Amino acid sequence: MEQSYHRPQKRFGQNFLHDVQVIDRILAAAELSSADRVLEIGPGLGVLTDRMLPVAGQVVVMEVDRNLVERLKHRTEVNLAVFEGDALHLDWNNILTEPPYKLVANLPYNISSQILFKILDHRQLFSRLVLMFQKEVGDRLAAGPGTRDYGILSVLCQVWFDIHKVVNVPPGAFNPPPKVHSIVLEFQARSEPRVAIDDPVFFRKVVKASFAQRRKTLRNSLTGSGFAAAQVDGALAQAEINPGRRGETLTLSEFSQLARELKASFNP
Repeated sequence: MEQSYHRPQKRFGQNFLHDVQVIDRILAAAELSSADRVLEIGPGLGVLTDRMLPVAGQVVVMEVDRNLVERLKHRTEVNLAVFEGDALHLDWNNILTEPPYKLVANLPYNISSQILFKILDHRQLFSRLVLMFQKEVGDRLAAGPGTRDYGILSVLCQVWFDIHKVVNVPPGAFNPPPKVHSIVLEFQARSEPRVAIDDPVFFRKVVKASFAQRRKTLRNSLTGSGFAAAQVDGALAQAEINPGRRGETLTLSEFSQLARELKASFNP
């Protein structure tokens, strides 16, 4: 669809993708068919939307910019559903009523981490994600234990998804060009978590607490986040994890064991 000029809004983190080769790589990774329902967050001028509508069964878009919403609502494709508002505050369960969906988006970089946490909260809605990130954020998602980039989202995303790099994206692929390089990642939803998780909410609480104070030992981070010292000491001993280690050194399996032992200490 031909688009008239729209001035990118800095407050919405708008950098509009225009590189056709990058768009082709995103769509190839999404593997869309007429059987697919797709969510796009922040469609902008619609370069991805334009390409997805002819091949997907349904495209649901969430857009916060009222001017762009008006453009979208004037489109005539019957398989396009437009929802105005901040994706962080919209009710995904009420909007995405026929899962599974594929999520394909050039995410606004200023909210990408928050969007990921919301995706994790609604992971049952999605079969595949193909998402653009600032490269340093993307590097964190794929990082392994013992590295500087390894963190909360590394652990949580790797537990629930298989993550693969699609393509690196230079600043010139956007208008206006951002001051950072970007990366597209594909997330394939796993039928089961990569490690045993009895209580996903408690597991996330343990992971967040373990990274809460990165310069401190694992024991001090956990107790500083509200876990009782006796419970922490017992759980670490049962899991055979040295309390002097730091959270960023733990593998997914060790996080699983630690969460299980901490949970057991609340329900002996």
